[in-house]
Amino acid sequence: MTAAELDAEVRRDLRGLQKDTAETVARHLVAAGSLVDDDPDQALAHARYARYRASRIALVREAAGIAAYHAGEWAEALGELRAARRMGGGPGHLAVMADIERALGRPERALDLARGPEARELGRSEAIELSIVAAGARRDLGELDAAVVGLQLPELDPACRDPWSARLFYAYADNLAAAGRESDAVQWFMHAADADEMAETDAASRLAELTGEPSPDDDVTFEDEIPSAAADAAASASGEVDEVAAEETSTGSATSDDAPAMAGIEEEAPGADGPAPVVDGVPSSAADPVVSDAVVADAELVDAPDRETDPRTGRS
Repeated sequence: MTAAELDAEVRRDLRGLQKDTAETVARHLVAAGSLVDDDPDQALAHARYARYRASRIALVREAAGIAAYHAGEWAEALGELRAARRMGGGPGHLAVMADIERALGRPERALDLARGPEARELGRSEAIELSIVAAGARRDLGELDAAVVGLQLPELDPACRDPWSARLFYAYADNLAAAGRESDAVQWFMHAADADEMAETDAASRLAELTGEPSPDDDVTFEDEIPSAAADAAASASGEVDEVAAEETSTGSATSDDAPAMAGIEEEAPGADGPAPVVDGVPSSAADPVVSDAVVADAELVDAPDRETDPRTGRS
């Protein structure tokens, strides 16, 4: 992998760095984007190295935040995404930030973000993703009927085949099931399965659970293998990652530029040093997508972690 594979917008932002540094940072961002779905911990190591070398670039901080999110490092992810939004302006990854608040056990804060003025600046895809997160926050608070009503958007049309349709249908079905409306849930899981051409959700398996039919995954086998391109990228950059890890250990801190942001997180999330209690999350990505794209710059939200199951199933 080479720096040329990085998104053009990110490459432009790296022009303020020395040429060798920009090349190195770009390679680590490409590696992070390639590994984020298969090996989020290794992806985070690459993103942290990029941040270490270019901590004043908003898109690098954004990439570090997205990688931390996928690795389940909630406080770190929130700090990086806040820093990116402060440096770059705009609403940032609002749905991801709201989902992190849920993961930290603060659904009220997630709802505050969903109601805030920045939410009005979101594009339609991001706004729908935020609605899915908000519905999950309502569920966390025991407001099951409100969670269902919050997803009754104009886009909740079985005939639609927009990029967000499968995830929206799935989230609606999942909340119907949680509210005890099983027959309606079956109908909407069917719509989600029909719309899910990219296999973003496990709608077919959920449908099988509710109807007693055999699961489509019963005969599927998986190979525990990382794509060779991603593995090569990880290997080529591993020396640099180890080097920065050793340096950070010896110095006891990262760049001074980052201290305020992380200090703020520690103050706001006492006791969040280790893995937070797992709660429901955004069905996979605001993209998620698509976090590989997000890490490389054109970030659509991303498979948000599923609080009760696999974050990539899209199950709230």
